[in-house]
Amino acid sequence: MTSDHSQQALRPVHAAPGVLVHPAADRRLATEHWLLSTLPAHGRARARLEWEQHDVAMLPLGTLFSAVRIPGRLVVALTASTEAAQLDAFLGEALDGGPVICDPHHERYYAVVPASMPTTWHVAVDEWRTSDVDCLGRGSYLGVPRPDVAGAPRRTTYWSVPMDSAAALCRPLAVARLIAAGRHCLAAEPEA
Repeated sequence: MTSDHSQQALRPVHAAPGVLVHPAADRRLATEHWLLSTLPAHGRARARLEWEQHDVAMLPLGTLFSAVRIPGRLVVALTASTEAAQLDAFLGEALDGGPVICDPHHERYYAVVPASMPTTWHVAVDEWRTSDVDCLGRGSYLGVPRPDVAGAPRRTTYWSVPMDSAAALCRPLAVARLIAAGRHCLAAEPEA
């Protein structure tokens, strides 16, 4: 009888008392269900098919979440880099791991925020529009990548900062600070 240690099963992980451990696959599935719950039941199959065929599905905003559209030039001004992986890492740190979608074709980022942000931050949102920043809510749709479509470089829309679990959103104040810092950097740049 030989002992082949390479075929042994991994031992279970024991969490500290009172701590629940959820595998990444469980969190990803919960996130998928949460995102799809923005649609009526008959629209969820269509969105799943879009995710399967195109990695992106159009989801309505303003019920469970909204999105702040941030131009890529604003993020580049803050990082002095144009490399997607560095921009993604910066956004993850600046927004405390809050989820961000990247549209590399249009060079835009979408911070996923609470559904109430377009109304509760309307004064700031009106001011941000001069910098091509907008807060998209009720009545808007966003191309949302499948939860596992993450990481640069990609040619299509992807999660620049993946949604770690269902309903884990960017804090509005963190997004506002990022925008303010980016606008300041852009204003300080010499005219070309």
